Amino acid sequence: MEAAAVPRVRWRRIVPIAFLMYTIAYMDRINVGFGFSGMEKSLHISAAIAGLAGGIFFFGYLFLQVPGGWFASRISAKKFVFYALLVWGVFAILTGLVSNEAELLIVRFLLGVAEGGVWPATLILLARWFPIEERARANMYWMFCLPVAAIIMAPISGAIVAHMSWRYLFIFEGIPPFIWAAIWWWTVDDSPETAKFISPEERDYLRAKFAEDTSRYQPSANNWRAAFSNGRIWLLVAVYFLVQVGFYGFSLWLPTVIKDVTKTGFTATGLLTALPYVAAVIFMWINANHSDRTLERRAQTALPLIFGGIMLILSALTTQIIFLSVIFLILTEGFMLPYVGVFWTLPPLIVAEDALGPTNGLINGIGNLGGFFGPYVVGALITATGTTFAGLVFLTIALLVAGGLLFTLRTRGPVTRETPATTVS
Repeated sequence: MEAAAVPRVRWRRIVPIAFLMYTIAYMDRINVGFGFSGMEKSLHISAAIAGLAGGIFFFGYLFLQVPGGWFASRISAKKFVFYALLVWGVFAILTGLVSNEAELLIVRFLLGVAEGGVWPATLILLARWFPIEERARANMYWMFCLPVAAIIMAPISGAIVAHMSWRYLFIFEGIPPFIWAAIWWWTVDDSPETAKFISPEERDYLRAKFAEDTSRYQPSANNWRAAFSNGRIWLLVAVYFLVQVGFYGFSLWLPTVIKDVTKTGFTATGLLTALPYVAAVIFMWINANHSDRTLERRAQTALPLIFGGIMLILSALTTQIIFLSVIFLILTEGFMLPYVGVFWTLPPLIVAEDALGPTNGLINGIGNLGGFFGPYVVGALITATGTTFAGLVFLTIALLVAGGLLFTLRTRGPVTRETPATTVS
């Protein structure tokens, strides 16, 4: 049966539910950027400690990455995400109730633990619903949650902080996980084999496509131990670490950078902060669709990072021309974020399905430690220099190195649709 004739219920059912689930997660993760100013005053902390509070999340985030990926692969992605929603909602709300620096750091750490494993678990869920030739688009539509969460959150968070306080920001935005947990439980299935809402035609089509993927790509690492000793996986870990340094160092401090450049209030800063993510949505769609059409993976992961780094340094060099600097900030996110949907098509070209969950967890867990170092180093550089310039230079270097490393990666399978599969030992 031709793909065009196959029912596409999986696109309407699985992707939107996963998208909204992680939109909530991402809101609870990066809204701390809008709370920095209020936290510094009411909790009497420095910019460096505020950056630490933004980044310590990722140390907690490390703990359940591999176990979460393993649980999703062997037991149930659906169950793992359901319980995570309930627990992270508790710690998201508690962030708004802290009274000192120690409590803030502890709660942010535990929020990271609660969310840890959700990303690799969701990647496993998508891998069981979408064949390789659909994977970049499926990942991209799900990962629209990253810019969309920021688009939604930025003006709302700016308004809450401006008219109420940073505490209400975390309390109000910590409620949605509880609501979505119920929706998740009743609407998501772990695979086409257990789902009652898809047709026999769609199920048979997916069985055939997954069998074709297995025979075509034949990854060399067929268990998690082999994957963890594979140099190409550790190259992806290094790349992802540097990307998260750049991405979170930029995203968490973006409101501060825009406020510093434009000299506007919180409401206007919130509106301006949303614009880079609007650009990211557009570029993500273009990049993922082109990648699935050509099956080009490596360059379409690397080039967005390199162009994003170039735009970032240009924004730092043009702060005397406010309009131009803001345009470059918008293009930074617009170019940088489209890497993400394509990046996660790379591990399945290296490891087998049984090893994919723990491998995704390893890459995401250790890589996301960059989400600690990025915000913290930027905060320390702001404290030391009194400006954001040095921090932006640091983030630019991280993005450029990440993009360069990707060009050294070798994978199994075709580089493009027009070239034959290659074998790499």
